[in-house]
Amino acid sequence: MDPDHAQELLTRERERIESAIADLRREAPDESDARVEPGDEGDEGLYQDEFAAGRLQDYDEELAALERAEARLKDGTYGLSVDSGEPIPDERLEVYPLAERTVEEEQGGGSG
Repeated sequence: MDPDHAQELLTRERERIESAIADLRREAPDESDARVEPGDEGDEGLYQDEFAAGRLQDYDEELAALERAEARLKDGTYGLSVDSGEPIPDERLEVYPLAERTVEEEQGGGSG
């Protein structure tokens, strides 16, 4: 894949992730001193808090994968599997710019 196009894909991915994180933080409820236990009235708020925390963790993991992809781009290894060194098809990188392995390797059929 052309390095300039790869950089464009990664830039768009960073914008998407950072925007999603900002949206989640904006939607976060105000902290309350009242402790709500599962099953209590207001339990939905507790669920939403935990769901949002899980989403933030997912986005943190995506940011880490993005930083690894940016480092591979800088090193000239972007688009190569981190396990086998085999090329990751451009079509896969277009759909998922953070891909670190081929589809076969992700599905357990490759080395690693």
